[in-house]
Amino acid sequence: MAGMFSTKGRYALRVMADIAAHDGWVSLGDVSERQGISRKYLEQIIATMTKAGYVLSQRGKGGGYKLARRAEEYTLGEILRAAEGPLAPVSCLDCTVGEICPRSDECPTKPIWVDLGKLTSGFLDSKTLADLVVEERHEDLL
Repeated sequence: MAGMFSTKGRYALRVMADIAAHDGWVSLGDVSERQGISRKYLEQIIATMTKAGYVLSQRGKGGGYKLARRAEEYTLGEILRAAEGPLAPVSCLDCTVGEICPRSDECPTKPIWVDLGKLTSGFLDSKTLADLVVEERHEDLL
């Protein structure tokens, strides 16, 4: 398994953490430079975060982006869901596609995937954006 989350989800967390770590309006160019992510890709991610109501935007000189709420009020799970969609570990548990696996009632692996989904969601929903900012600042001090 290469990874449970795409670059879009991972970068969404990095962008949100970067914005949270800086006071005032943050330019996308500065985020791009600090995070080593192309500005074009960041524009797609920030559009998703803006649409979800997670960031505010302001055009013009001195503008940019800032969090709509305090960093402590965002869970990593909600940011990943906005970027990625459902966090189901396997597609047969993703109820948003409108299809139910025909083997769902008899699948011997389903309980494992359900439990993994609960663990993953529970963990990500227990961590906040502020936790990432604290970790980033701690690493800067080392």
